[in-house]
Amino acid sequence: MDKTEGRILLVDDEADILEFLSYNLRKEGFDVKCARNGLEAMDISVQFRPDLIILDVMMPGMDGYEACRQIRNHPDLKETVVAFLTARGEDMSQVEGFDSGADDYIRKPVRPRVFISRVKALLRRIPQTSEDGSRITFGDLIIDKEKYVVIKRGIETELSKKEFELLLLLTSRPNKVFTRDEIFAGVWGNDVIVGERTIDVHIRKIREKIGMESIKTIKGVGYYFT
Repeated sequence: MDKTEGRILLVDDEADILEFLSYNLRKEGFDVKCARNGLEAMDISVQFRPDLIILDVMMPGMDGYEACRQIRNHPDLKETVVAFLTARGEDMSQVEGFDSGADDYIRKPVRPRVFISRVKALLRRIPQTSEDGSRITFGDLIIDKEKYVVIKRGIETELSKKEFELLLLLTSRPNKVFTRDEIFAGVWGNDVIVGERTIDVHIRKIREKIGMESIKTIKGVGYYFT
């Protein structure tokens, strides 16, 4: 994505943070708008259609989690990348953020160059779908839904049916943590009885084929694609 095409909405109740971040983003050529709370963010998002929304967590009126849920429920904003900008780094805080629909976290305080780098990386996550919908591209990973293959850095690899369905589930919401129950229901169905290790084995095989870095583990919770 060309940087001049990146539309970014910053949402924070601290004016100095908005001024600091928006200045650095505009200097890089991004189209930036700002909101002071979740309600204002929703109003602006519907009109602005940002590629990326960066949300503070702790805000009066409507916190970042609720704002993120409302963004995800809006039909025109479901594909918008959402990242939380927060000093809170506890595991449960991150799980709550991912469950509300966030794609990632950016930790405060953040240096301008690091912040810009993270923003560009987040924008690269926006999946590119072929015209006929048969291929989805995430950076250097191509998922071919007709052939049940993945292409990583030009190398084509076949996946089993369940491996492919599991990968499709995880990539349907990058950086959302899918619980083991959600994975069982989405890939095997609630009426199918499989062993506790089934998911782990399939994840291990997918990692062997597309790289260890693509699928992350949240211990005791589940997995997510990044």
